[in-house]
Amino acid sequence: MDYIQTVEYLYSRLPMFSRQGASAIKKDLHNTVLLCENLGNPHSKFETIHVAGTNGKGSVSHMLASVLQQAGYKTGLYTSPHLRDFRERIRINGEMIPEETVVSFVHKQQGLIEKVDPSFFEVTVAMAFDYFARQKVDIAIIETGLGGRLDSTNIIRPILSVITNIGFDHVAILGDTLPQIAGEKAGIIKSGIPVVIGEAIGEVKQVFIEKAALEQSPIYFAFEEWAVDTEEQVSKDLLQLQVTKIVSSASTEETSIKLCLDLTGSYQIKNIKTVLSAIDVIRNYGFNITNRHLYSGLKQVTKLTGLMGRWQTIGDNPRTICDTGHNEDGIREVLNNLKRFDYQQLHFVIGMVKDKDINKVLSLLPKQAIYYFCAPDIERAKPAVSLKEEALAIGLNGEAYKSVPEALLAAREGAAIEDLILVGGSTFVVAEVI
Repeated sequence: MDYIQTVEYLYSRLPMFSRQGASAIKKDLHNTVLLCENLGNPHSKFETIHVAGTNGKGSVSHMLASVLQQAGYKTGLYTSPHLRDFRERIRINGEMIPEETVVSFVHKQQGLIEKVDPSFFEVTVAMAFDYFARQKVDIAIIETGLGGRLDSTNIIRPILSVITNIGFDHVAILGDTLPQIAGEKAGIIKSGIPVVIGEAIGEVKQVFIEKAALEQSPIYFAFEEWAVDTEEQVSKDLLQLQVTKIVSSASTEETSIKLCLDLTGSYQIKNIKTVLSAIDVIRNYGFNITNRHLYSGLKQVTKLTGLMGRWQTIGDNPRTICDTGHNEDGIREVLNNLKRFDYQQLHFVIGMVKDKDINKVLSLLPKQAIYYFCAPDIERAKPAVSLKEEALAIGLNGEAYKSVPEALLAAREGAAIEDLILVGGSTFVVAEVI
């Protein structure tokens, strides 16, 4: 098989969550363990940082990778899902895994794959670990796919665990209360390994405190450690921040620093705190990361790592922005970000998946916007007409379109120069416009 045939084999042969939903998930680590044992347990041959959370884990993972690259470390990065190319999931110093490496891996492991019958995600995790080990990375940032406790990535023993936040998402799989979801995410906390929590209050915070105590793991709450004193939009592609350490630690770095971030969504303020606390911990572990490395890495995250789809401008006149926020908390952050912009009319190109309760998300959306309902090209997509009907029932007005490109074209034709077009509701809608 060539590269295209190999990827199509993975898509068609293996259960895939993004296409099928919960039925594609293998609810234990057995298959991943088998695959990695056959590969010589590659995940034990390099250092890792494990990142979980409801929202922000992709941004945090890319920021950490960018800073570590600037500090001179050969840095692996495993994330999901991809937007344009399967190889986005597996990178070293921002470069995607070569096509021939994907082909070779699948060719060599095809017999085992067909014997074990793993999920798509389990195979990609094993592929990433094998590639990082063979390329002798210094460290790899490993993002969980869904949850934490039973996630395929959870066979690693990292130098640091990071949990960004807890919100309602995938409730049919992770639980329908925040403490239940937190318990699943807390499953990545390992014995004696420090953990950074981005934000947590009340019962959710207590879940993490109790799990860390049980594992005798040092725990740090980033939202309590850092304050963002100033925020200035330098340009449409750059955010300037001044951050101050509120809680002292063993770090000898300055307690107040200015930073520039090329991820301009206002929700990145929360993520930056998580990154800073994580950097403090790994500095103490022995990684040489100066404030110069920190500044340079955060200023060019998209360039150094290839991150896309986070409050990304994809057009001007009218300004057109896409964002992968797709659950309640993610949509709230997207809407908060809109408040920073001046525009006459909001045009929202929106699509969603059918295996989620979307009523709470729809209830958050502004009724004065014009909606362009569409369905991403995946099996899990909610039909555009059904989405329109549910939205209309709560006062959201617009038309249904046959495809994402048609919906975007209609929005561009219908919007004036002073208007704003927002594309989102699902990672898969953003993938198509990018």
